[in-house]
Amino acid sequence: MRLSLALPVTILAITLTTLGACAGPNAPPSLLPRAAEKIDPRVPVERPANDRPVNGALAAQLAALVRQAHAGDAAFDPAAAEAGRLAEAAGAAQGEAWIAAQQALSAAIAAREPTARALGDIDAIGAGKLQSQGGLSPNDLAAIKSAGDEVGAIDQRQAAAIAAIKARLGT
Repeated sequence: MRLSLALPVTILAITLTTLGACAGPNAPPSLLPRAAEKIDPRVPVERPANDRPVNGALAAQLAALVRQAHAGDAAFDPAAAEAGRLAEAAGAAQGEAWIAAQQALSAAIAAREPTARALGDIDAIGAGKLQSQGGLSPNDLAAIKSAGDEVGAIDQRQAAAIAAIKARLGT
């Protein structure tokens, strides 16, 4: 009789110990939904978390670089036109007219420097801000992208003009 009573008491003691452990500080985490899991991910974000205006110093730097690219473009256009005119008139390779066209082409390539420098500086500003701040605000990023796109379009047009002149000269 003692054995038959001891078994249910042992089972009851183990059960109570197990139940007590679940409610204690070492209990496993609850599987109930958390507050963040109740948020519908399809709900649109009203506005970015970091919706501050463009940094004034950044905007001034970018505007100066865009002006630099446009000024460089104004110097590039006549140099490229002259190189194109000479390339049309150039005769056989290594002739006097061909050499004059090559020199004009070199001058046009050199005239691209302000635009190429501005494009590189815009990229460097963006990279520097990312590195120093660990990120960019959406408006700062949009300003950098806009300036890069504008200067990049000038750079691509200039590169296409140079490529066309080189093709005429066979180089």
